[in-house]
Amino acid sequence: MRVRLRIKELAQKKNMRQYQLARESGVTEQLLNRYWNNNIQRVDLEQLGMIAKALGVSPGDLLEVVDSAA
Repeated sequence: MRVRLRIKELAQKKNMRQYQLARESGVTEQLLNRYWNNNIQRVDLEQLGMIAKALGVSPGDLLEVVDSAA
């Protein structure tokens, strides 16, 4: 089982660019870029909460379980 972040998808639905989300959430652009592109091995729950708040969603909405066979 693998977990994928849906940050890019949710931000695009709100017509938000990466730099805007970084500014509004208070996380660095470098970190957000890694999350945005799912180039991560771990996530910081506090930062995930900050991003979720900026998007107006719950932290759980940012996560999607992906079948590892896919």
